[in-house]
Amino acid sequence: MSRRRFLLSLAPALVAPAWAARAWAAALPRASAVPGGVARIGLGASEQPPRVHLGGDRVLVMRDGDEWVAFVGIALSAKPGSKLRVEAEQAGDRVERFEIAVAPKKYASQHLKVPPGQVDLSREHLTRYERERVHLSEVLRTFTDSAPATLAMLQPAPGERSSSFGLRRYFNGRARSPHNGMDIAASAGTPVIAANAGRVIDTGDYFFPGRTIVLDHGQGLLTLYAHLEAIDAAVAQAVAAGSVIGKVGATGRSTGAHLHFSVYLNAVAVDPALFLQD
Repeated sequence: MSRRRFLLSLAPALVAPAWAARAWAAALPRASAVPGGVARIGLGASEQPPRVHLGGDRVLVMRDGDEWVAFVGIALSAKPGSKLRVEAEQAGDRVERFEIAVAPKKYASQHLKVPPGQVDLSREHLTRYERERVHLSEVLRTFTDSAPATLAMLQPAPGERSSSFGLRRYFNGRARSPHNGMDIAASAGTPVIAANAGRVIDTGDYFFPGRTIVLDHGQGLLTLYAHLEAIDAAVAQAVAAGSVIGKVGATGRSTGAHLHFSVYLNAVAVDPALFLQD
């Protein structure tokens, strides 16, 4: 038995704290079915959580009151007007099929000046970049069965959000990939905290993101912290929400000290602002 639904609903408004290490109420991300957004699918009440897929990737499923809900990350590359097909395996081999209609969203442009060698890569740097790209792509596909206790996140460093998610970026006048995270303006050495409880699954010093930490929060929800001056957490370490994991820096391709913060769902980058309080 199967049925199709078109998703038109919005999640409840997010309630989360500003920069502070204090408790916050359980909350859900704002739903926004646009490129780089998060779609919310109600799956009904059942004893066991449905198993949900988008293509070949598992999707995060959590209980919200009396029902199970799937939270689907929509890639920045998704074309407005297209439909994403999601399957939910329910008890008794029953499969429900859903379609997410991708709505349009226009992102602004940003022009940045960096050293020429960070745009036109040497053969050595290109080889390094490709190796690191493959490695990080594998890391960002991590899916563990344990669900996070909450999807609400702490802002990982104090400061203004200086560069938004989704910006169409030009380095030295050359178009490059859209901005897949949020930049927070903070001085070098400022402590960086875990936005949510999780486990460290990767650390490294990479060509573009510089010193980087990746946390797994469960069921394909990951956070990434880049351009760090220092990494203060180790792979396999469990971290509490609000615990210090590093320090703000300007490593990698960076125009100055700041924190680059990314959120991933089902292996695609989504807008971190959906998980944070305004």
